[in-house]
Amino acid sequence: MVKNQSVEELLKSKCGKEDYEKLSAISNPPLHRFIAKYVELCNPDKVFVSTGSPKDNQYIRKQATSSGEERKLATEGHTVHFDGYYDQARDEENTKFLLPKGVSLGSHINSTDRRGGLKEIQALLKNSMQGHQMYVCFFCLGPTNSEFSLPCVQLTDSSYVAHSSVLLYRPGYEEFKRLGSSPAFFKFLHSEGELEDGVSKNIHQRRIYIDLQGDTVYSANTQYGGNTIGHKKLAMRLAIHRASKEHWLTEHMFLMGVHGPEERVSYFTGAFPSLCGKTSTSMIKEETIVGDDIVYLKKMDGEMRAVNVEKGIFGILQGVNSKDDPLLWKTLHNPGEIIFSNVLVTEDKNVYWLGKDGEVPKKGVNHSGDWTLGKKDANGEKIPPAHPNARFTLNMDLLENVDPKLNDPEGVKVSGIIYGGRDSDTLVPVKESFNWTHGVMTMGASLESETTAAALGEERVRKINPMANLAFLSIPIGEYIENHLDFGRGLEDVPPIFSVNYFLRDSEGNFLNEKDDKRVWLKWMELRVHRDVEAIKTPTGYMPRYEDLKKLFKEVLGKNYSKEDYVKQFTLRVPEHLAKSDRVKQFYEGKVKDIPEALFEELEKQEQRLKEAKEEYGDYISPEEFE
Repeated sequence: MVKNQSVEELLKSKCGKEDYEKLSAISNPPLHRFIAKYVELCNPDKVFVSTGSPKDNQYIRKQATSSGEERKLATEGHTVHFDGYYDQARDEENTKFLLPKGVSLGSHINSTDRRGGLKEIQALLKNSMQGHQMYVCFFCLGPTNSEFSLPCVQLTDSSYVAHSSVLLYRPGYEEFKRLGSSPAFFKFLHSEGELEDGVSKNIHQRRIYIDLQGDTVYSANTQYGGNTIGHKKLAMRLAIHRASKEHWLTEHMFLMGVHGPEERVSYFTGAFPSLCGKTSTSMIKEETIVGDDIVYLKKMDGEMRAVNVEKGIFGILQGVNSKDDPLLWKTLHNPGEIIFSNVLVTEDKNVYWLGKDGEVPKKGVNHSGDWTLGKKDANGEKIPPAHPNARFTLNMDLLENVDPKLNDPEGVKVSGIIYGGRDSDTLVPVKESFNWTHGVMTMGASLESETTAAALGEERVRKINPMANLAFLSIPIGEYIENHLDFGRGLEDVPPIFSVNYFLRDSEGNFLNEKDDKRVWLKWMELRVHRDVEAIKTPTGYMPRYEDLKKLFKEVLGKNYSKEDYVKQFTLRVPEHLAKSDRVKQFYEGKVKDIPEALFEELEKQEQRLKEAKEEYGDYISPEEFE
């Protein structure tokens, strides 16, 4: 609580007349108390209140460059931001839930005592904004004036964080005015802390705390977007918790329109662990993107409807090239408001990232300062020209393939759900579940992906990752899976669930698919949800028929698709499926309490079907055997 002054007096003294009037136009005492509390605690020199107007957004942009947090590049509208050398990614170790004594969300969730955590973070935030300006910004998760709308306020002393949020999220000031005194909003408080050479100095005191009880995220002594832009994965954790109580879903999914016959558009959501093709699928040629990262799913008139929580993209640059990502490549090289972070800036003020077309520059400026080829860090390790986690931030309006329903308050009807992982030896490229429960349990809850050598130094280590959302859960896993089962039971029009696998290999380690083949799998799924094509029933789900894929490969890619390739790709690998089923059961039996019995029932039924097929056809079964 504000101690020596009233909320009104404190805000008037710190904000100035114009900014105070912006706040007073919102009739929400809990909001005013929250802002006043942290204005007093953080003690900024100045407070700027943004309404999201063009004028206010321009002020934030100008502050970002005048403060040095961003620097202008050669292309109009492009800027670059550098985080500290040791502040380049999400800090999972110091990202913790604040939980009351006696409350546990499961062993997979990093948490600390709520009372002690609040005391610690308040001490770190005390006077942390002296010499800085506080930006008070209002945003809306999901489209505005919608059943999906979740209003948010972010307090930050980083002009870069404020600018990034302006690009990524819909303005929420008018939403707060519309909602009046409702206290149901998310709160984010970030301070970059003491700076040295323009970056957060006290990284050893970096903390990101999530208070579910107060719907609040605290972030201190960090600048990296994943730790500071509260509306991304941090808000996702708050939303998963709220969704569980209110009977809807918050998912780590893309949302895209797949275009079918006669100008039909069918919308698919898709959950993929990292490095499994999530972004490349959502940005695929000739389809339209609604979102690449997070969706809210609600039941409306018996249908599943979805929205993109965001209106922009905070994307990884590594590997983006003109051949595989033509639409994104074009956007990144055209004028427009884009923030690049932790790339290499060349002498001509252009940017280079790892995997970009062309030769690696010999010198430039990056997150380590002045850089030349072969430069080493304090440990003698070579510093790459750009950080592997270099990012771009942009408003999706810059994309040629943005779907016209991006901001539709009603969202879009979900026609199908896709789960995909990195799997070298088990799953076929595409298949459909038998029903909702079978899909949730054997495709979503059983989602598994192999690590890469680049990521962990050990290749093909298999990790179970339910719905590709394990790292962001704020409720127990068993409750999370049960919520999915319940959600499907309440739908009159239940969307089919599919699995895809772009990474199947032959016995010699060669990939069995080309990168572009995913365009065909999407077109098949679009036809399948409308029952425009038949499918083959197998022990693990419905697979495509050869004749349908042959036609699609010709129409979509202009390629001849051989029966030999089809059989190789869609052979049912019984031993590998049984081994995977054992791994899934081991994961849940060892780590999860109160897992729905339906999980084990579905796995047992599928195992029985596989064993019966093995008895009749052997270990490796051509899809033709099931026709």
